[in-house]
Amino acid sequence: MLLSELPNGAHALVERVFSGAPEVDSTVVQRLEELGFIQGEPVLMLRRGPGGREPLAVQIGETLFALRLVEAQSVAVTTPETLSIV
Repeated sequence: MLLSELPNGAHALVERVFSGAPEVDSTVVQRLEELGFIQGEPVLMLRRGPGGREPLAVQIGETLFALRLVEAQSVAVTTPETLSIV
């Protein structure tokens, strides 16, 4: 599942960060990892911008971030429901 697909208030764990779109190059991937989007890190989808669009407010640890949709689509996450299935 992608971070961009999480509903508001949902918790997940970061699985990996990847270059999922042409706008997301290795620099963006590296920046996301430096911000804390690394494997195993818990993430919380707080809310979305007006109309359910950008920016997406997410929390990693104690830090809040506003991400563009394309950035959130580059973060694969695992939810507790997914973990119980595996």
